[in-house]
Amino acid sequence: MLIGMNREGELRLHLKAAKNNGVSCDEIKEVLMQSAIYCGIPAANATFHLAEEVWDEMGVESMEE
Repeated sequence: MLIGMNREGELRLHLKAAKNNGVSCDEIKEVLMQSAIYCGIPAANATFHLAEEVWDEMGVESMEE
């Protein structure tokens, strides 16, 4: 819902919490891919970029393959 509502601040917090609780990049990618169907490709694409920013800030390896 945060993706579809464009709530970047809250989504950033949830991405950090997901990483801190052991969620992998592959799991996040899958959620974002599913969000493209329901929220639209532009929203999902923006969230992919946001996730990369957040995880770069946290020192996590890039989500890109």
